[in-house]
Amino acid sequence: MAELQIAGKKAQMGPGRAILAVFLNAVLIIFSFSCIFPLLWMINSSLKEKRVFNADIMGLVTSPTLQNYKNILSNSNYHLGESVWNSARTTILSVFFIVLFGFIVGYILARVKFKANRLIFTIFLMGMLIPQHSLLVPIYVVFKKCGLSNHWFSLLLPYVAFGLPMAIFLVEGFVKTIPDSLEQAAAIDGCGFSKTMFSIIMPICRPIMVTVAIIQSFGCWNEFSFALVLIKNQALQTVPLALTQFTGQFNSDYPKIMSAMLVTMAPIVILYFIFSKEIIKGMVAGAVKG
Repeated sequence: MAELQIAGKKAQMGPGRAILAVFLNAVLIIFSFSCIFPLLWMINSSLKEKRVFNADIMGLVTSPTLQNYKNILSNSNYHLGESVWNSARTTILSVFFIVLFGFIVGYILARVKFKANRLIFTIFLMGMLIPQHSLLVPIYVVFKKCGLSNHWFSLLLPYVAFGLPMAIFLVEGFVKTIPDSLEQAAAIDGCGFSKTMFSIIMPICRPIMVTVAIIQSFGCWNEFSFALVLIKNQALQTVPLALTQFTGQFNSDYPKIMSAMLVTMAPIVILYFIFSKEIIKGMVAGAVKG
């Protein structure tokens, strides 16, 4: 029955609408390919030798080789494994604190009514408007004087501080869509404020919290400026800093750069595909009330 209805709708579609549909689909395919092409070009370039790449940058690889991957993974001078571990540790801890504190503060601002409620919320929103790089020099000076730079935890502080405003904004808006009757029922059953927040509301907020976690994971993993300024020890450098080793003043080994970029971006891409459905749910969560 459903197939007959679809066939009937197609029969009712005029030639003009059919041409428009084909045109729109073609435009979407072109845009999709433009997003996928850089990744395909990186994979193709990473399988080339340096001389082959320099001879034909855009050409398809004819004799693929994995030597570039072997070199970057086996050469201890690149410290690529240490850099991946440093980025993973910093990203996991930063995202954990951003999600935890973002949920707690967002829930309190959404549910607890007090005089400074909107003022505090506005202050956090202002954190989203201030360019992060405008605070690069002041943060460096403060960290230098306080002895906080060049430690494994140095990047946690700015990452959490700059990630909290967006997390609080999203959680606060999502919590407002949850009926108050849930908390009232929990209070009747004897649940306290903390138990209600963590046992009842937190599971409901899972989609938006996963969305915040994925977005912040991308930001922390790829962040370069603060890592460059606050980390000087090569053993503590993150992935973006490690990739700069493949570029010299007069010469650059682009096939190795492509190989290193693919290796370092693999964990975050895999993470995105695993939680892609949760990200979509979080993005549309709260769009429709009731």
